[in-house]
Amino acid sequence: MQSTDTRPAPPADTSWWKYIHVWMVISGPAVVVVASLFTFYLAYEGMDTLVDEDYYRKGIELSRSAETASGNLAPALQARNHAATGVAAKPEQK
Repeated sequence: MQSTDTRPAPPADTSWWKYIHVWMVISGPAVVVVASLFTFYLAYEGMDTLVDEDYYRKGIELSRSAETASGNLAPALQARNHAATGVAAKPEQK
């Protein structure tokens, strides 16, 4: 039986880089590598600072200053309830 295939044979000098499909396959991983390098750069440049050695003392000072502050620092639930009930805030006495 004879073959009825009449397609021309591809030229022998066709190189792999001349096919668009090869570049489509290569471009996916190449884009991922570039994006990962850019993400690493952003993470390195935007590093958070380290916690201070005396973080506990600063927390205690912050807690003490909040306790001595005026009534403007009402707890969230209390402030929310006053807003819902329509009770007017007490004016500050001077």
